[in-house]
Amino acid sequence: MTEPGASPEDPWVKVEYAYSDNSLDPDDEDSDYHQESYKESYKDRRRRAHTQAEQKRRDAIKRGYDDLQTIVPTCQQQDFAIGSPKLSKAIVLQKTIDYIQFLHKEKKKQEEEVSTLRKDVMALKIMKVNYEQIVKAHQDNPHEGEDQVSDQVKFNVFQGIMDSLFQSFNASISVASFQELSACVFSWIEEHCKPQTLREIVIGVLHQLKNQLY
Repeated sequence: MTEPGASPEDPWVKVEYAYSDNSLDPDDEDSDYHQESYKESYKDRRRRAHTQAEQKRRDAIKRGYDDLQTIVPTCQQQDFAIGSPKLSKAIVLQKTIDYIQFLHKEKKKQEEEVSTLRKDVMALKIMKVNYEQIVKAHQDNPHEGEDQVSDQVKFNVFQGIMDSLFQSFNASISVASFQELSACVFSWIEEHCKPQTLREIVIGVLHQLKNQLY
């Protein structure tokens, strides 16, 4: 409030008016300053968090490449050859792919070998059973083996087995080309030369000759 007699042009009056104006309130200026500082601090925190997350991602990728370089043998051989522990990411990835493909081939090869061994084991079991039956038959009839047979009988047994095999061979083999002949031969062996099939052929031939002799 202006004192009586005071002129509006009085400097002291202007100062009083200035401090009474809300736009120049010092408290308001401090509030604006703190709000701006808060905004900048929030942006800094977001930027720092993003930077840390990006760094973690890069570190994880680097560890992955380092692990691949340690695990894949071809990467280790490359390191030894060039004398440098550092390989490009492209080379590490390509060598990893090649190594995985190699492992798949080895796995398939081992599976085929296991399958072949199982077939061999089955054939050996069949042969074992056959020999056990022969031994048992000889034990039950110890004098049966004392009867001598001629070489002609032995030849007849062999001839009977070969004749039986040749019949199936002649019916199964194609001679249109050498390639087809080769394929048919392997197919015939797998189909008609199994231990059980040969056993049945031999039993049939022996039974036929025994009827002829006795």
